[in-house]
Amino acid sequence: MMESNECLSSPSLHLISAFFAMEPTDCLISLARESGGGLITKGVQSFIWEHCFKNVAGKSNAPTHLYAKRFLKKVIDAVESSCHDVLDSLYEQYAYYMTSSKDDNLLGTIGRVYKRISFLFPNGFSKDKNFPRSMKVVVPLQCALNMLEGDTGCSIWPSSLYLSEFILSYPETFSNKSCFEVGSGVGLVGIALTHANASKIILSDGDLSSLANMKLNLEMNQLSAETKMSQRTFQYPNLVECKYMPWESVSESELQQFKPDIVLGADVIYDPLCFPHLIRVLATLLNPNKFNPHQGKESCSNSGGHRFGTHEGQISFNDTPTSQSEHGASKEGPVAYIATVIRNVETFNYFLRLADEAHLNVVDITETRKPLNLLPYMLSYDRSSIHLYTVSFSCN
Repeated sequence: MMESNECLSSPSLHLISAFFAMEPTDCLISLARESGGGLITKGVQSFIWEHCFKNVAGKSNAPTHLYAKRFLKKVIDAVESSCHDVLDSLYEQYAYYMTSSKDDNLLGTIGRVYKRISFLFPNGFSKDKNFPRSMKVVVPLQCALNMLEGDTGCSIWPSSLYLSEFILSYPETFSNKSCFEVGSGVGLVGIALTHANASKIILSDGDLSSLANMKLNLEMNQLSAETKMSQRTFQYPNLVECKYMPWESVSESELQQFKPDIVLGADVIYDPLCFPHLIRVLATLLNPNKFNPHQGKESCSNSGGHRFGTHEGQISFNDTPTSQSEHGASKEGPVAYIATVIRNVETFNYFLRLADEAHLNVVDITETRKPLNLLPYMLSYDRSSIHLYTVSFSCN
């Protein structure tokens, strides 16, 4: 969903964006103080009342009552502690929350909540007619409230935020390209690809619950989830295919049918037991010879650059001549963009070793191709911990 930035100042826009993204309430208080020049003034309180409570009541995809109540209590405590007056409307709203019984079943039976992720673009970001000079892309999502308490496939992971920022920062990389995502989760990356005008989008996941939730999210974003990309036509440009694809059981012949230009993955490098299966999937999707057995070795990417390897348990770099483009993508053949947090060096080195054995080049482009900060209001989002890699097939 593409919207105008309206006439809100940046601090106010950040505050309302953070509220609908259900950022931690302490982050909201910091943004509220920033909006008021250090204090939560009556003007800021009025803004909070109008945009976070009065005009939100009864909306199905609004933040939960419990979250709103906690935020409101923090606002009241912050204003009272500074010896300023609290608006009567905020007191009355808090009294309503205190007497309401909706908290008891606020998450329903599936433990999911609604968040709205707003990507805020700087003025004059792009001359593309699809990216106005001042705008935001708003993505409503149903997701799990806590990624650490199960239901991980329905959580919004930091690397998916980063990869989505990357896609929206460099739409020309993905425009008119066939894109395939492994481990798509809530579908955020796929929705970003639609805004970058990818010609074909296939999202996949090995968990049926995640797949069902992903389809719901596509529908909330006015996108149709289909099972056959042959149904994507000029008249119906917003079709996205959702594919049930467990890495351990998907066949090579099935993978060879997709022929993507670009493969994507966010936080898929975490479980060593899955690495052999993930590497097999990536190697099949990225090997151009798998698509055309009559092609010779000259069709393969022989990219080098900052190629990773393992040595005495450390991540190592080896500077060698490269045939890669300046953006880290292979000049020939498909390329993968993988965003991940390296939580354990030995685990990541194991992934690198398996990738090398499968003739895959892994190149770190974190410093050379940084995305714009399109989520400045997400104070809890630590993009500094995320690495971005390209993966391409090499015949060497």
